[in-house]
Amino acid sequence: MMAKARNAAYAEEKAEVAVLSADAIKYGELAKKLRALQASLEGGGRTVRDAIGPVHSNTREHQIMIHNIDRLDAHIDKMLEPGQDKGKEERIIRAGPGKVGLNEYLASLKRVERALSQMTATNIRANQQAIGDFNDLLSEGSNRLQDLFRMVLMENVQKVEPLHYITKQQPFPVLQQEKITHLSSMDRYVSPPNARNASTNQRESPSVRIYSECRSPYLVDTLQNLSIASISTSKRKNADEPYRQGTSAIGTYASAMEGLFLAELQNISAIFPREDWGVAIEATSRKALADFAKTLRELNMHIKSNLTTDCYLAYEIIEIVTSIAHRVNSATGDVKLPFADALKPIRETAKQSLPDLLEDQRRRITSTTALPADGSALTYTAETMTRLQTLYAYPKPLSSILTSLGDGNWTHRNSGPGPSNSSTSIPSLKSLDVGADGTQLLTHYILDTIDTHLTAVDARARMLYKSKAVHGVFISNTIALVDRMIRSSDLHSLLSHNPSAQSKLETWRKKGVSTYMDAWREPSSALFDVQYTNRSGPRPQSGTSVSSAEVVKSLGSKDKDAIKEKFKLFNSSFDECVRRHKELSGGMEREVKSSLSREVGNLVEPLYGRFWDRYEALDKGKGKYVKYDKGQLAAVLAGLG
Repeated sequence: MMAKARNAAYAEEKAEVAVLSADAIKYGELAKKLRALQASLEGGGRTVRDAIGPVHSNTREHQIMIHNIDRLDAHIDKMLEPGQDKGKEERIIRAGPGKVGLNEYLASLKRVERALSQMTATNIRANQQAIGDFNDLLSEGSNRLQDLFRMVLMENVQKVEPLHYITKQQPFPVLQQEKITHLSSMDRYVSPPNARNASTNQRESPSVRIYSECRSPYLVDTLQNLSIASISTSKRKNADEPYRQGTSAIGTYASAMEGLFLAELQNISAIFPREDWGVAIEATSRKALADFAKTLRELNMHIKSNLTTDCYLAYEIIEIVTSIAHRVNSATGDVKLPFADALKPIRETAKQSLPDLLEDQRRRITSTTALPADGSALTYTAETMTRLQTLYAYPKPLSSILTSLGDGNWTHRNSGPGPSNSSTSIPSLKSLDVGADGTQLLTHYILDTIDTHLTAVDARARMLYKSKAVHGVFISNTIALVDRMIRSSDLHSLLSHNPSAQSKLETWRKKGVSTYMDAWREPSSALFDVQYTNRSGPRPQSGTSVSSAEVVKSLGSKDKDAIKEKFKLFNSSFDECVRRHKELSGGMEREVKSSLSREVGNLVEPLYGRFWDRYEALDKGKGKYVKYDKGQLAAVLAGLG
């Protein structure tokens, strides 16, 4: 029973296996057919792709081309669009800014300029006529703006009174802010297109040219009276009087010019772009500076004709113009106004004045035919010291001039080599600083002037004075006057701490005293005697004194006669020297009189005292040979002072 059941189950499984095997064979054949079909489809797909690919590519290229053509067509329409607004802009521009208003007029010009730029960039033939028309519109608009620019500027060209602003220390007037705003907005459109494109190669734009043409006459007219005043106030009725600092109106003239230039620079910086500032101020100030240079040339001719009295005016002009030039040129930036060219003749004259002043004093002293009989100092000595005091009032320009000449080169008429290109340029601010070098050079020049003066008067005194006493008094008086005028002025601060200055003055002072004391050699020499230590027995012990009677007693008759002659010679020569000293004392400076009398006393009194102590017994108190005792001599010597 169980065996039958197993056989039945086995038969059933066997049948299922047979069915499955048949299905597997069937599916295998089906898969083989599918693979063959797939291979066939893939071959067909490749054939289709190879055939359709070029067609698809061409179609895409055509689509891109069509898109580009559409864009180009739209762009062409857009490029042609600016030319279509010509009628509107033409009506505005031809109407002028006075009718449509400045803002609207400038806006129209801006639109035309932008449209012209776009059309020029496309270079389409269809726009060529419009480009020409727009260029004409811009040119017409520029011309109308130039007229308006000039008209606005001409409303403020009446000259002003410069003294009003200088005396009240007020800034010079500038253009009203409203006008500056209008001028600034017009500036960019004043130039026509062709000029605007070439403006980089031109120094002046049309707006700068118009500005300078309108404002330059205003500057010239405002400064004209000061130019005339500068010349008239520099010329004095008495040409022999030295120029006094500040009497010329040149300082006021220069201050007014500085104020006006700075006011113009303020206008220019508000109206024009920065790159035009220098060109604009240079063009605007050109005529005013030319007139200033002409004024300085006329003043230079006057100074050269009166160099010894008016050289100080040259120094003053140098200081004034140099300071103003640095301030103005610092404000103008890279463009430097030609102050140096205007100042050049004055500066050259000032340089030449320093050696000429030395030569002039030599010439004047050498040509002196008579000196004061009482030995008083020449009036020219006081004039020379006054000139040096006046020179020291101009330390800055003199420092610059002396530096350009070089130390010591002022002693020659043709200045020697030196660090000088000062004739063609304004000296730097550093060169105008009176530092150690400038002070030293000025000290050297003043000392050279004093030494030249003293040497010349000493040489003249040796030639004209027959008496050394008068000669000595003359030199001493001259030194006393020089020293007093140094101490009573600013020269003292310059020379008091200079060892060389003190040494030179002391050398001359000693020379004057020595020359005067030569006249006292005769009475002094009479007081010298000869003592023979081997004739009068043993020498007295040290510290012991020998009476006059003993000395006289020991003398032989010839020695006594010799001593008597010495007393007579001393009396006569001493009296003569005293008489001459009293005659000259009226012309002696107070310090000279005191100094010389002291020197005489220091020389004569000790010698006479020793001589009197030894030989006064020779006269036996009769006064026949010994005219003065020690007390009487001391009284006479005291009376010399």
